[in-house]
Amino acid sequence: MSSKLQAIRGMNDLLPERSPLWQYFEQHVRQLMAQYGYLEMRTPVLEQTALFKRSIGEVTDIVEKEMYTFDDRNGDSLSLRPEGTASVVRAAIENGLLHNQTQRLWYAGPMFRHERPQKGRYRQFHQVGVEVFGLEGPDIDTEVIALSARLWQALGLIDHVQLEINSLGSLEARHAYRATLVDYFNAHLEQLDEDARRRLDSNPLRILDSKNPDMQALIEAAPKLIDHLDEASVAHFEGLKQRLDALGIEYVINTRLVRGLDYYSRTVFEWTTTALGSQGTVCAGGRYDGLVEQLGGKPTPAVGFAMGVERLILLLETLELVPEAAEDILDVYLTGQGEGVDTQLLVLGETLRSRLPGLRVQVHCGGGSFKSQLKKADRSRARFAVMLGEDELAAGTAALKDLRGEEPQQQLDTASLVDRLARWMDERPADSGLSTRL
Repeated sequence: MSSKLQAIRGMNDLLPERSPLWQYFEQHVRQLMAQYGYLEMRTPVLEQTALFKRSIGEVTDIVEKEMYTFDDRNGDSLSLRPEGTASVVRAAIENGLLHNQTQRLWYAGPMFRHERPQKGRYRQFHQVGVEVFGLEGPDIDTEVIALSARLWQALGLIDHVQLEINSLGSLEARHAYRATLVDYFNAHLEQLDEDARRRLDSNPLRILDSKNPDMQALIEAAPKLIDHLDEASVAHFEGLKQRLDALGIEYVINTRLVRGLDYYSRTVFEWTTTALGSQGTVCAGGRYDGLVEQLGGKPTPAVGFAMGVERLILLLETLELVPEAAEDILDVYLTGQGEGVDTQLLVLGETLRSRLPGLRVQVHCGGGSFKSQLKKADRSRARFAVMLGEDELAAGTAALKDLRGEEPQQQLDTASLVDRLARWMDERPADSGLSTRL
């Protein structure tokens, strides 16, 4: 016999019972982006490998160890995208979206990295990201942070995440700081671990990210980038803080929050949580004014963020912040038994869907007793069962049974049934279902 086929390790199936939770999250994202006037961008999952080498850097773990890279039949080196920003920048340049224009864009989709799978992190993972082009002030930096804060508020996460901010300054200021940092670490070379020594020449700022407990005192005493900023970057950072204060968005300044690549500048931020164990990042962003030019476009200011969907879904579940409605799939389950009833059930189902477009309706198929059909209706998590037998068929009525409440069973004609279900849809909380999902 042939061997059993299984999913690739770290690339997971999303089963039907979990789909409503993802749809619940995605619904909030889409509504939020529309509120802020951001337009969706969709890019291919496959790109030329050179795109990521130029954007992420050849001497990085992502490019050297984690990307899924192969040669196609033409001998071209292609890679599954490990992140979304480079693809959006490439598409914006290629399609002329940045010429004397500003763009507020967002994306969602799968990314791929060959790293050790762990809780909340997978080899195929999903991200939602925002990218803004053509605006350089602290006002737009504040807006993208406010947008993310509003998502946490809508999901009930705002009290479980913390905003950390820092400034990376200009490229020139950062290069001067880098030399100071290298001198400092060289003077304490014996205290650096192997990873820090490797980064000392190629990416010394990333040493500040080290989680090695033996190096924390050394890192804490290191020169702070924020003390070496140029005047314009200081003013920009002060403008960001003033606007965040005005919006009532709480933050902490984390002087160890950095990015290792030269195209990053000024604002950098992360939303972190301790609700999943050790402190973890659920959203990271900042300003990357040098990337468009690095990928062949004209110099263009840019700022954005990316968030990991799996970690946010896990956070919602861990904190038990998933509303029951996000687990519901159906509103009405139609059951029936008797001569000609199965056909009339299909007709009634189409009638309800036509007159109440937001109503989620499933028609029972396959026969069986009323008792077995009602068990299936209950397992479906539908709010109502509609029952149709030969007597109802002859009378032009249907029985409406409330499966989750105490309302007595009713015999209704089609018009009255539509009216009753319409009233229920109007009465239920606006956020109680996925009937408006896009």
